[in-house]
Amino acid sequence: MFKPKIKDARINIGKEEELLKIWEKEGIYKFNEETDKPIFSIDTPPPYASGPWHVGAAAHYAQIDMISRYFRMKGFEVLFPFGVDRNGLPVEVQVEKEYGIKAHEVDREYFLSLCSNFLDKMERELLNIARRLGMSCDLQNYYRTDSPQFRSLTQATFINLWRQGLIYEDNRPTNWCPGCRTSLADAEIDYMEEETELNYIKFKVKETTEYIIIATTRPELICSCAAVLFNPVDPRYQRLAGLTAITPIFNVEVPIIPHSYAKQEFGTGLVMLCSYGDYADVRLFRELGLKPVIAINEEGRMNTNAGPYAGLKVNEARKKIIEDLKGMGLIVKQETIRHRIPICWRSKDPIEFIAMPEYYLKQLDFVNDLKAICEQITFYPQESKRLLLDWIDNLFTDWPISRRRYYGTEVPLWYCKRCRKAFLPEPGRYYQPWKEKAPVKKCDNCGSTEFIGEERTFDTWMDSSLSSLYILGYTRNERLFAKAFPCTLRPQGVDIVRSWLYYSLLRVYQLFKKPAFKYVRLSGMGLDERGEAMHKSKGNVVHPIPIINKYGADAFRFWSASESRLGSNYRFSESKVKGAKLFLTKLWNVGRFISSFPVVDHDYTLNVLDRWILAELNEVVKKCLKGYDEFDVYVPANALKDFTWNVFADHYVEAVKPRAYNMDNSFSTVSQRAAWFTLHECFKTILKLLAPICPFTTEALWREMYSERSLHLEKLPKPTFEAFAGFTRFTQTFLRFNTYIWKYKKKVGVALNQKLDAIIYAPSELEIFADDLKAMHKIRELRFGIPPQELKAEIINEGIYIVKVAVDS
Repeated sequence: MFKPKIKDARINIGKEEELLKIWEKEGIYKFNEETDKPIFSIDTPPPYASGPWHVGAAAHYAQIDMISRYFRMKGFEVLFPFGVDRNGLPVEVQVEKEYGIKAHEVDREYFLSLCSNFLDKMERELLNIARRLGMSCDLQNYYRTDSPQFRSLTQATFINLWRQGLIYEDNRPTNWCPGCRTSLADAEIDYMEEETELNYIKFKVKETTEYIIIATTRPELICSCAAVLFNPVDPRYQRLAGLTAITPIFNVEVPIIPHSYAKQEFGTGLVMLCSYGDYADVRLFRELGLKPVIAINEEGRMNTNAGPYAGLKVNEARKKIIEDLKGMGLIVKQETIRHRIPICWRSKDPIEFIAMPEYYLKQLDFVNDLKAICEQITFYPQESKRLLLDWIDNLFTDWPISRRRYYGTEVPLWYCKRCRKAFLPEPGRYYQPWKEKAPVKKCDNCGSTEFIGEERTFDTWMDSSLSSLYILGYTRNERLFAKAFPCTLRPQGVDIVRSWLYYSLLRVYQLFKKPAFKYVRLSGMGLDERGEAMHKSKGNVVHPIPIINKYGADAFRFWSASESRLGSNYRFSESKVKGAKLFLTKLWNVGRFISSFPVVDHDYTLNVLDRWILAELNEVVKKCLKGYDEFDVYVPANALKDFTWNVFADHYVEAVKPRAYNMDNSFSTVSQRAAWFTLHECFKTILKLLAPICPFTTEALWREMYSERSLHLEKLPKPTFEAFAGFTRFTQTFLRFNTYIWKYKKKVGVALNQKLDAIIYAPSELEIFADDLKAMHKIRELRFGIPPQELKAEIINEGIYIVKVAVDS
């Protein structure tokens, strides 16, 4: 009589591809700009096209898709764009390695074409992964940060900021990567621990002819030493104040100065102040009015100020000068220490500090404003806001925004060849000054008609920081922008707080004096099984497509949601993905069973068992909605898994089977129909709540069981059964009773579907479930309370007894 509508025992992975085509054909995720619904816009991180995602990155994007799907079902018009970040150093570094060339040594147009072709190839892989994950963004109309439209926006905002007086050029020491041959912002600096030698070197004191000992890790900078420092409270060196030290090899006289920067506990407590080992040196040179001597050039080699070491790479010069100092008897000892050094975020080359003329965007003037803006944005998790505030608190220089690289948005400036006055074009299109004519014919300062186009490009974050404005149509679709600004949500990893998040807030504030986002969601990092970050160099990268092909996108997505609490790092484990697949198979089998029964909406009377599971369902709905609203998909994923598997399937479904089938007509028709209603009500609710996380499985079940119209166009369930809330007090006792009856049957060799020819005493509070419990376990006789002593009942568990031989009561 009852045959399941669903024929397949489990969802076929090939069904996911079929559903992708159906969704594309039906256009169910298409953004409607003319909507009357509130707009929920997501500034999705545009992934950099330097290579395919690993499983951690794919999990991050899958979670963002879960949020978009949830708010779409909640009734919002969701603007969920997809972009590809294509500017900046990463592609240049990759192309230089792949082709064995240096950008500055080949034709610029040729190099740009190599970069573009490389990006196209990587981009296709990213789009394939995004599509296969089931991301509900518009993958047909994605944006590129190197497109003329995007680059023209970057240039237009630069022109705006220039005219506000927020841009200036200065020749000052800046982070310099010799490998990439460009300046870098502080946000582009990483740090690496390495073993290095701390060298104890003898300096002669001019006035006394004695020697003092200075410990340094960078003896190659002795040629740029301008002073020796000691701490004013260090009793060992008070006598040196006002005296003069003579640098070894170079024989330059430098003052010995008391200063609190010197740490008594490091080395000998004496410091040689050079130009420049780090930013502290830069600051001290300014404070003390010292004249810098730059010793390292743009290629990372010692220049003529290094005397006999000129032309050597920094490391080569270090080795040679140590060798020479040893030969002169000027090295007292050496110690191996762990040293933290700044490195380029892309090439991983050590950073040097070199004075270069660069353009700067003022940011120090906005520190307090940005901290105030942070208070207007809601962060999830709340404590993650501290990461941003700490970065803002530690800013000490303006942002160098110009780069001496090629694949990026050009600085839109031309200079008079005679007087060097700068000229800007009008905003509105993308300019390439190095190959285009100037926007003016005659210099209004000196009358010259010859101009030189700027060759430098912008820091890539000058582009990426505008992603929220670009997706909202700024400068291209003012109607949409007026309706949707500011962007609703910025979801991103904690690793780019100091760059993407910070620069986005800075840029939008400078343009509009408003926060860029209403909400910020910061997720942790996806790590390998040992808890280490995934890198090609480590050989521990796991790619998502083989995992998806093996277990399905939904299993991967469910793993992502259920293993990663928002803000915390999480480890990839294939066994956990396999476990997620088992859960989805369980869900499918439950759906197949329920599909045997008709969907009813009248002529039923709920009994206590139905009211109990609906009360539990009500609590799950509230928990899931709260988790989704706080952008933490970990909460609904685990709440649904626990309820579906451990409560609904294992207990309610098993308990209600006899009533749903009613083969012996021991239940009334209205009671049987109540079982059908409750099964479908619970399952439909589970599918809707799980749909954002597992869109394929839930969609397949929905279309086969309930409607040809997509589940993802349905509204989310609401807490509907508050009146039954009191029934949740029976849950633990009910579950415990079932569990121990099953254990007992297994112990005595009675199959779960066979009759238990005994008298069972259950806790009194379960008496309201008597009919369903008796039928569920096929118990000969079910009683409640504590059995009389004369029955000599065996205790199965606290409050549960069995009398093996039936007796008169």
